[in-house]
Amino acid sequence: MQGQTVGGRYQILTQLGQGGFGKTFLAQDMQRPGNPHCVVKHFKPLSTDPYTLEQAKRLFDLEAATLEILGKCDQIPQLLAHFEDNQEFYLVQEFIVGHDLSQEIPPIGNFLTEAEVIQLLKDILEVLAVVHRHNVIHRDLKPANIRRRKSDNKIVLIDFGAVKQISTQIANSQGKASVTVVIGTHGYMPSEQANQVPNLSSDIYAVGIIAIQALTGINPAIDGGQRLPRNSDTGEIDWRNQAQVSPELAEIIDKMVRYDFRQRYSTAEAVLQVLNKLEQIPVTTIEQQSLPFAPPRKLLLALGIIAAVATAIVFLSQLITPAFKFLTYENSSYGIKINYPESWARQDVANPVTGELVTFLSPKQNDTDKFQEKITISTEPLSTTLDESRDLFIQEIKNSLSGANILDTSETTLANKRANKLVFTGKSGENSLKNLQVWTLKGDQAYVITYTAAIDDYDKFVQTAETMIKSFEIN
Repeated sequence: MQGQTVGGRYQILTQLGQGGFGKTFLAQDMQRPGNPHCVVKHFKPLSTDPYTLEQAKRLFDLEAATLEILGKCDQIPQLLAHFEDNQEFYLVQEFIVGHDLSQEIPPIGNFLTEAEVIQLLKDILEVLAVVHRHNVIHRDLKPANIRRRKSDNKIVLIDFGAVKQISTQIANSQGKASVTVVIGTHGYMPSEQANQVPNLSSDIYAVGIIAIQALTGINPAIDGGQRLPRNSDTGEIDWRNQAQVSPELAEIIDKMVRYDFRQRYSTAEAVLQVLNKLEQIPVTTIEQQSLPFAPPRKLLLALGIIAAVATAIVFLSQLITPAFKFLTYENSSYGIKINYPESWARQDVANPVTGELVTFLSPKQNDTDKFQEKITISTEPLSTTLDESRDLFIQEIKNSLSGANILDTSETTLANKRANKLVFTGKSGENSLKNLQVWTLKGDQAYVITYTAAIDDYDKFVQTAETMIKSFEIN
């Protein structure tokens, strides 16, 4: 659809994502001054019989009316238009310039302090409270669907599950309104939502999980939430021992993520009330352990020598490439395959905005390891030559990465095809990073693999990254 105009005014620029719920495009409005960007969501019924189309239009109009009301809130994208064209359905929404929350919290961003988590909870819940006042459930709250708007640094909730529900209902060839596909993301989704009976407190659960992720670094999206530690007796999430958090805030978060929805806060407003009270009472101080005495200078010197020797041994051992057992990741929808170390965690991303499909995270080196090295595979539509794409990629890096510095540009191969290679550094939050990026083209599609590491740790994992890149296949 690239280059096409839908609705008589929305020119499609590029595809942002595709899934079981339809396709999402970045477009520009040709009838407004400056041709501002917008997001176009396209749904195509599986059946075109009159009854199905009639029911589909009724459901489509009903849900669009809900999004129209919610969009009056400044921190929810406005619904700009909804229309039917050639028995296909379109939603047009405001495009939010900024970044999503996954850039601010682990595994990509830094751990947040308790004060930062409290503020983040309030920022999210204040917008969610507007949604809940209209008795609407978001259904898919996760870091990728919470954006930080560039213009004013405010939180914006995007990609409502209600939109996904439209498409599942429209796709039903019998025209029935039953939802046959679970709406939500495993790890952030509570049990009642997985059983297709969500309620307002299902959103509260998701926000609580995000708070746990920010405090502990546990990524619930990996393995469908199976990495969330649970108490064997109660079945509740057991996370406190992995975070520095006061009992007062921990109690609030625990109640947000109760397994039984009846034991959770019922609405966003209810959580906001207890968070506001939390600021009015003294919070228990989290004491740091300290040495009971100052060690003698000779002991410090001896310990320093031991530490230096130990560090040298560890450093040398890390220079030796370990013999990994590799697993195979395959995505039949995009026709790709890659081998990755068994010890690395796989995170299925499927981000429609960035085009990211999957990320592989290296294991933590120690308890103080604040950044896990990663390999990310992404795809994006690209109607240009491989040589011309190099300048586009470099410009995008300079626009999106603070302090970007291109160290190397060269040609290589990827999936037995001619490819480009970039090595560059930059900052993401407080992290100084070094990146290796390789991409090739097949038709009008770019296939991109990016290795990202803390600058000091780049050389430790680059051989593993190169081994993975060499194994990459495109069908």
